[in-house]
Amino acid sequence: MGMQADRPLMPGFAHPRATIGGVAEAGVKSGYTRLEVCRLLNIAETVLEDWERHGFLLKQSHYGFQEMVALKTLRELRRNRYRPERIRLIVEALRERLRHIENPLTELKIFTDGRRLAVQVDGGRMEPLTGQLLLNFDQDEIRRLLQFPGRPAEDESARAAAARRFEADRWFEKAVELEQTGGAADRLIAAYEKAIEADPGHSAALVNLGTVHFHQQNWVRAESCYRRATVAQPDYALAHFNLGNLYDELGEVAKALECYEHTLRLDSGYADAHYNLALLAQGKGDSLKALKHWRAYLKLDPQGYWAAIARRELARVREEAVISGKRAKGA
Repeated sequence: MGMQADRPLMPGFAHPRATIGGVAEAGVKSGYTRLEVCRLLNIAETVLEDWERHGFLLKQSHYGFQEMVALKTLRELRRNRYRPERIRLIVEALRERLRHIENPLTELKIFTDGRRLAVQVDGGRMEPLTGQLLLNFDQDEIRRLLQFPGRPAEDESARAAAARRFEADRWFEKAVELEQTGGAADRLIAAYEKAIEADPGHSAALVNLGTVHFHQQNWVRAESCYRRATVAQPDYALAHFNLGNLYDELGEVAKALECYEHTLRLDSGYADAHYNLALLAQGKGDSLKALKHWRAYLKLDPQGYWAAIARRELARVREEAVISGKRAKGA
């Protein structure tokens, strides 16, 4: 899937294509690939690369449990509008104050309510930048304090929405766990549908459910899920790519091109979209466009089996362009 080395051949095409992103291969996994991480956390690969550039984690092809803990923390901080520069200050401050902690992102529970950041330390809570200890109320006291007079309906609505999101995430994680352990497709579908029932705009669940339907060749349901995901999160590149892959599979070239190009407008570094666009352009005889996307793909993914295919096709397009040019001169 995506950029994985075990990306399968798509039926009906002369060359292997970048396939649909979504459901992982069956079997227990020892780690997650970069694209699986991006899918599970619902982030673009450029976000992952940005965190790596800032030194929050080492760049690698697979991530284990500890790295996933750090990545989930980074995702939550990003959702609450903490920029990498501020996260770096937080990490450095925690290392300075807690000398026995090597990696705060994996060894500490860092959380925020959207207004105030805190870290769990020895059963208490601390503000990471100042070191100030925070009051640690029990759950009953927190609920009482949240019930401010004057806005009960608004508070209740916010709590209900948060509860629905929590329920959706719980079902989504259950479905992903089923994927990793080779769970039956009907159980996967049921879990993803529960997530979507709790949160109809859960774009990651919609994409993964669409992918289950895709592999079952249930094209109508797959298209519906992918389209709903693009509406729920218009900037979700994976949803647009998967929709393009669906149309590609069905031979609807114009729609596939539109989706792949939209994917690249959202994320110009989406290598698989370049790969598929190069193949489509090559099939239509558009050598210039094919050359452009083969080069872009190789710049993003210069090594491995798929890069070897891309180089072969790039050489073929160049050779055909030279032959065509000679024929034109001789005419």
